[in-house]
Amino acid sequence: MTLLDGIRVIESAVLLNGDTVGMYLGDLGADVIKIESPPGGDYLRYFLGQITPGNSVPHLQVNKNKRSVFVDLKSPLGIALFWRLLDTADVFIDGNRPGVCDRLGIGYEAQRQRVPQIVYVQHTGFGSGGPYAKIPPHGMMMGALAGAHPLQVGDDGLVHQRQVSVDGPEMGGEATAAGGVHAAMHACAALVRAKTTGEGAFIDVAASDATLVNAWLPVTLQRNDSRITDNSGMAQRAEGELSGARYQFYRTSDDRLLLFGCIEQRFWVVFCDRVERPDLIARGNGGGTNDVGWGGDDVDLRHELQDVFATRTLAEWTQLGAEAGLPISPAHQTLSDVAGDPQIMARRVFVEGSHPVAGEFSYVGSAARIDGQDYRVRRHAPAPGEHTREVLDELGIDPTGFSP
Repeated sequence: MTLLDGIRVIESAVLLNGDTVGMYLGDLGADVIKIESPPGGDYLRYFLGQITPGNSVPHLQVNKNKRSVFVDLKSPLGIALFWRLLDTADVFIDGNRPGVCDRLGIGYEAQRQRVPQIVYVQHTGFGSGGPYAKIPPHGMMMGALAGAHPLQVGDDGLVHQRQVSVDGPEMGGEATAAGGVHAAMHACAALVRAKTTGEGAFIDVAASDATLVNAWLPVTLQRNDSRITDNSGMAQRAEGELSGARYQFYRTSDDRLLLFGCIEQRFWVVFCDRVERPDLIARGNGGGTNDVGWGGDDVDLRHELQDVFATRTLAEWTQLGAEAGLPISPAHQTLSDVAGDPQIMARRVFVEGSHPVAGEFSYVGSAARIDGQDYRVRRHAPAPGEHTREVLDELGIDPTGFSP
């Protein structure tokens, strides 16, 4: 049994904003019915690299665990079918531009008159209100509004992306994914209220907002920087780069990288003892309060620690971290290294599967394990309208007139 077993979601969306919300709810076990306009449906199928015609990589990932039904919302028959579907639904996902569903006569006010407990989730780039609400955003535009794409003008006079740091809104992640998480989370909370009180909800999520909210730590630190009276407990930086020796990246004997984080004195003492360097204990004491030390800006100490870390492999250092309970972990630089990491493999974040047309496919699974169970793909991403007859049969509707 899944967490959302028995919950039905109707998704009206093309591209990533709405599709992502449905993916998260489908991953939790909801019956997600994706209503698509014939003949082609969601044109995400043709974006960002197709494995076979109509089977793009993002489509196979984000539309898994869904069923597809053709519904022409501009025809009387299509609208009639929509309302029959909505009568069986708990959640409606609106991934269209603000106002589209209202113009079709199926917006929130119309839905709640028929299904008072409906949870209506609208996930757009900039939200349903504000001066940018009517701008149709693509991809990086939502993150750009949130300041998540640091830029600089090059010597050639053109604008270039600069390397991101760990102290800005770019930590909020990819905007559609960030917004999808918040939309799904609030949908689940609204479902609890709906089941308890019979009262539905209108949830308005902007992907640009979610990028900022996800990056709450660096954002609040920057917004309140002038109010901080004691910054000794903050990670030490010089020109945006970590400068402290005890919270720093180091290279290992096999030319891999790790992040060393023994800022607490108890960790630092244990580390120095395990590497047989008691002489370093006093060297790394400065630069912190509350039993926290960053190692100051001691470049010589950084060089000495680099010499220490160059004596063992990355696997040996992570083993020491696990055995001695020390904050030492890999700092992978390639996705292949991430996928091959034993921790990532143990958590089954990547899931290998297959699609009946596209063939073998590598999915990104879930960050959560429910009752200790591994994530699994229950349904492959559907072809446009693949489940129309199946769903009509469930509703007891004669497919004549509804089939593509």
